[in-house]
Amino acid sequence: MSEKLALIWPEFLLFMTTCVVMLTGQWPNASVRRLTPWLCAIGLIAAGGASMMAPPGDGLFPGLMGYSKLLTAGIGLMMLPLLVGTVDRKVERLAAEGVPFQPIRSNGAEFYAFFLFSLTGLMLVSSADDLIWLFLALELTSLPTYIMVTISTQGTRSQEAGIKYFFLGALGAAIFLYGFALLYGAAGSTDIPEIAAHFQANGVGSIGLLGILISLVGVAFKVAAVPMHFYTPDVYQGAASPVSAMLAFVPKAAGFLAIFMIAGVAGWGEDGRLPAEVDALLWIMAALTMTVGNVLALLQSSVKRMMAYSSVAHSGYMLVGVLAGPGIAGADAPFWQNGLAAVLFYLLCYGVMNLGVFGVLASLERRGEEADEIDDIRGLCKTVPHLGWVMVICSLSLLGFPPLLGFIGKIGLFTAGVSSNNIPLVLILGLNSAIAAFYYLRLVGAVYFEPASDTGFRASPYGSRHFASLLSAAGVILLLFVGNGLIKSADNASRPDSPTSEAAPPETDYRAGDDLHAGHG
Repeated sequence: MSEKLALIWPEFLLFMTTCVVMLTGQWPNASVRRLTPWLCAIGLIAAGGASMMAPPGDGLFPGLMGYSKLLTAGIGLMMLPLLVGTVDRKVERLAAEGVPFQPIRSNGAEFYAFFLFSLTGLMLVSSADDLIWLFLALELTSLPTYIMVTISTQGTRSQEAGIKYFFLGALGAAIFLYGFALLYGAAGSTDIPEIAAHFQANGVGSIGLLGILISLVGVAFKVAAVPMHFYTPDVYQGAASPVSAMLAFVPKAAGFLAIFMIAGVAGWGEDGRLPAEVDALLWIMAALTMTVGNVLALLQSSVKRMMAYSSVAHSGYMLVGVLAGPGIAGADAPFWQNGLAAVLFYLLCYGVMNLGVFGVLASLERRGEEADEIDDIRGLCKTVPHLGWVMVICSLSLLGFPPLLGFIGKIGLFTAGVSSNNIPLVLILGLNSAIAAFYYLRLVGAVYFEPASDTGFRASPYGSRHFASLLSAAGVILLLFVGNGLIKSADNASRPDSPTSEAAPPETDYRAGDDLHAGHG
């Protein structure tokens, strides 16, 4: 038990921070309330530091915890400045005018607390070595986001989005919970490594196979993959842009970590392939997800809906890496054959570059309403140059334009797909990347080439939102200089048997990645 507690110190630190935030967010003194985001930042930094010092886990992927928790803390820190001003604007304005603060009308404490709870759930997913633990962690990741969506704006659109998100989320949870029940029935245990060992020794069997397939379909809701993607555009458009940015990363990351574990239970064989039925399901899901997402994104005039379908498409890209698995040679495979490492690295890339687009939308306002339509951002490079260039850089990176961060991430998915002989799926991936170029370049053209439109949207008074946008664009460029180290860290984290596998040539310098993954390599 003590060994298990040592693994979840980052979660403990975030939970203690959440308890403090729930008090400061309701404090009668405005100066104390304004400390709430700073306290969240301190908690995330402490959790990130603790994840670097924690010992390796004992699940299917021992090195996964350190990388995933540090990734969670890092992207959470980047999101935090974007959340400022999302709720309680009217309450704070009245308090500044001398009206007594009314905690009953304030949502600030709950909003930041739910943000931290969701990140805690994501960290717990990476720590999971039991089906019950995994289920509870996935729900802790998702449940706070339902409320965050609902309270993120004063209008009815966010309330409608929250209701849709909640009921479809409950459906997804019921589906993968039923799959977990079948896995327990097939193996006689809820311990994930024990289930994997049982299936390896005795075969998966029909009940176990059905449990894996149903679990994957249920978890597809978390990553917005076909056929569980229908909620995505309405929820992204209905929520405030900072919350949409969070939805694009946190549930998706939790879902892919869960997919790793479910697919790992089935096991990649000596040929590096999953059982035929699982392989076929993920193949079809990947092809449909990237195609449906990109084709529907072409038809949108709302940037939020476009980014929602883009999020669907990116999940399809990452499913190609899941299909590739850890490589034919397992622990001895070179990192460019490791599809799971490609997914982990791409999650980092996607979290950084996606944040910039939503940050730009959140940084443009008209009477408290955030920008959404393409018309709202036309000529942005001329009217608000720093936001316009953020949109250009992040959109090109999402496209995979060289030499930006998204290009490096996409190359990993391509090479993993080719090395696993999924050539038709790689061709579909390439075709979809070409389709995506149309709407990403449409965003670039709108902000750079077109004349400014007088829609009344102006730069937001919340400077932290501008800072978050600029931080995202800077990350797209600066992370290229430590790309080798980040890839090596992702490679170590995704090895199913050892987090310390040396997969790269000895002459390659990966010291930056070793620093990132200290304590796990």
